[in-house]
Amino acid sequence: MRPLRTCTLLVLFFALAAPPAFAQNGDGGGDRLTGPEYARSPVVAQNGMAATSQPLASQIAINVLQKGGSAVDAAIAANAALGLMEPTGNGLGGDLFAIVYDPETDSLYGLNASGRSPRGLSYDEMQDELGDRDQIPLLGHLPVSVPGTASGWGKLHERFGSLSLEQDLAPAIRYAREGFPLSQVIAYYWQGNVDAFRENSDLLPESQNWKETYLIEGEDGEMRAPEEGEIFRNPDLANTLETIAQNGTEAFYEGEIAQTIADYAERTDGYLRMEDLRQHEANWVDPVSVDYRSVEVFELPPNGQGIAALQMLQILEGFDVEDMGHNSTDYLHVQAEAKKLVFEDRARFYADMDFADVPVQELISDEYAEKRRQLIEMDEVLSEPDAGSPRTATSDVSLDPEMRKRLQSGDTIYLTTADSTGMMVSLIQSNYAGMGSGLVPDGLGFMLQDRGALFTMEQDHPNAYEPGKRPFHTIIPAFAMKDGEPFLSFGVMGGGMQPQGHAQVLMNMVDFGLNVQAAGDAARYRHYGSSSPTGEAMDGRGTLRVESGVPENVVNALRGRGHAMDVGAGGYGGYQAIMWDPAEEVYWGGTEMRKDGIVIGY
Repeated sequence: MRPLRTCTLLVLFFALAAPPAFAQNGDGGGDRLTGPEYARSPVVAQNGMAATSQPLASQIAINVLQKGGSAVDAAIAANAALGLMEPTGNGLGGDLFAIVYDPETDSLYGLNASGRSPRGLSYDEMQDELGDRDQIPLLGHLPVSVPGTASGWGKLHERFGSLSLEQDLAPAIRYAREGFPLSQVIAYYWQGNVDAFRENSDLLPESQNWKETYLIEGEDGEMRAPEEGEIFRNPDLANTLETIAQNGTEAFYEGEIAQTIADYAERTDGYLRMEDLRQHEANWVDPVSVDYRSVEVFELPPNGQGIAALQMLQILEGFDVEDMGHNSTDYLHVQAEAKKLVFEDRARFYADMDFADVPVQELISDEYAEKRRQLIEMDEVLSEPDAGSPRTATSDVSLDPEMRKRLQSGDTIYLTTADSTGMMVSLIQSNYAGMGSGLVPDGLGFMLQDRGALFTMEQDHPNAYEPGKRPFHTIIPAFAMKDGEPFLSFGVMGGGMQPQGHAQVLMNMVDFGLNVQAAGDAARYRHYGSSSPTGEAMDGRGTLRVESGVPENVVNALRGRGHAMDVGAGGYGGYQAIMWDPAEEVYWGGTEMRKDGIVIGY
């Protein structure tokens, strides 16, 4: 098995997040009468709301709410539709995390529905398969872990569903059979994934089912990616969803679907088996939180990276960012420096907590944030900072600088829903890089994820590959409470952008008073180049990339301060949010202008 074409995959999987550059307020654009000039109006509604990255999925969620479904029913329905309509970011072959606010108990519930590595593939066997490679590839069977999405739907529906699962999945089944027109940004990513699979087809089994599932026949008879506005159908996925709708989500892990996955893996020299699927279970977990200027911000504990956002907020609360000014030189400087410090901890400590002692409370504590904050100098730029030493941490990992980058980007969907009872759902779902591993089990209509590529083969690392272990995860839902009331259900998808995005949009609202739409539309930054849980060590300062809405004089001043700067579009994630206004008893919604989606309320 030959080595991955690293450059090709990085360009075609990850750099897909960078469409042609454009000005945020481009030439020929109109003028707004009120509100920030760069942002459209937020959506306001009394009874319910849905924000997703595909307009038809948002409409499906609203229809479910209007039929008496809960916010959880709406979220499941929208997620199922997005697996069909945006397979470049998610699907039944991937994993899911969620935070649910339940007004009946006035409590938050976290759900970790991420899958584990095959139990029959030992570390030594994985190393033998890799040969002289030092990382797990993105394509083929080696990065495949158990798909957790269906188990997540099952747990959510059992606890919070009002309609039947059959009612929740019916809209996606109908669209899969009858077809839907492809939207603009998704079509762009779709073509890039097809290019990547074709370029690296020799890494995939001879029977390449992905072609039958995700390509259509062109006028010349050649199979190609569907284009913007063209109708796409996936009858195989319709059949799979129908089986789940009629028999419950356990059918995915114990019945015909599971057997098809296991048979396909065995026939094509893969490692997933029926026992891996049978033993999989999603888990309810307690969200963890910090107080940021009287807003309590909640994330899920590892194996995800949610606490990185909390660590950043803890460090940044010690700076008067409002006085610095939004997207000013000082503001972007402290943001980037805080991110660097936090991501060194992320690289050193974050992993599956069933296998590693992760010092979560110490990492997000006020005392630890104060120690880390003291390392930031206003006139100097941190270069290759070390991880810190939280009190109970025992890991002492030497990171390998030769391991390649793979957390710079990611392909994910984030959605949020809210209903008339006050229930709110923050849900994120992904196959990891692109559409996934390139492996489509026979006749099922979805691709298996490649999340296992986020393990490291460095044996003493908390995130080292082991059978039956959950890999480090980039996808993170978020929630915020204020004055004892739900405040904001939100997320910013996109690999290593996510903690940075969570901190930015929340601070846009809390520190600068931006509304829920403007908080997402405002120009963003993203710092690249930190160490990662896959074993890659930071080399130098990294790169601070900003959108064109950041003033040129600020960019030049940051360069003068020592930052390696880059200006351009793409790679800043995808934002959705719903805010609750307890005084007026209305929901306010915002969605990502860099994606295809919309907010709908009623």
